[in-house]
Amino acid sequence: MERVYLATGSNLGDKAANLQAALDLIEIYIGDLVAVSGLYRTEAWGIEDQPEFYNQVMAVDTNLESETLLVAVMEIERQMGRERRSRWGERLIDIDILFYGALVAQSQRLTIPHPFIQERNFVLQPLLEIAPDLVHPVLQKTIRELAAASPDPLKVERI
Repeated sequence: MERVYLATGSNLGDKAANLQAALDLIEIYIGDLVAVSGLYRTEAWGIEDQPEFYNQVMAVDTNLESETLLVAVMEIERQMGRERRSRWGERLIDIDILFYGALVAQSQRLTIPHPFIQERNFVLQPLLEIAPDLVHPVLQKTIRELAAASPDPLKVERI
């Protein structure tokens, strides 16, 4: 069993309901929820001319291998109606794999840990809530340290 950290985001429709639906499906298809952050309202990152996002992070214990986890995440997104139109564009649901235990891996489809954790307050702030002492296996810094040093200027507010 591995402890994984996932991030969810939505900026279309009923954002809070979308995140709850994703959470329910994660529990069904991926594993046991160990910790779940509150919801965070976030300015759009990447393409700024779009609705604000709601974001959330969760810790999940899973028996899935990392590549199988990616398939499960993409299937949940598909079931919820995700359409991949543009990078960083509007989305009904987005689920990112942040950490998979202490695994450091890169394939054509998946990079673990997620390569932009340290640059995104909408990931760092909810992670700080549920796992402040978690150590990034590549950067060898805690989430608390990464959040304090974040270069991200975008506003993130707990709802």
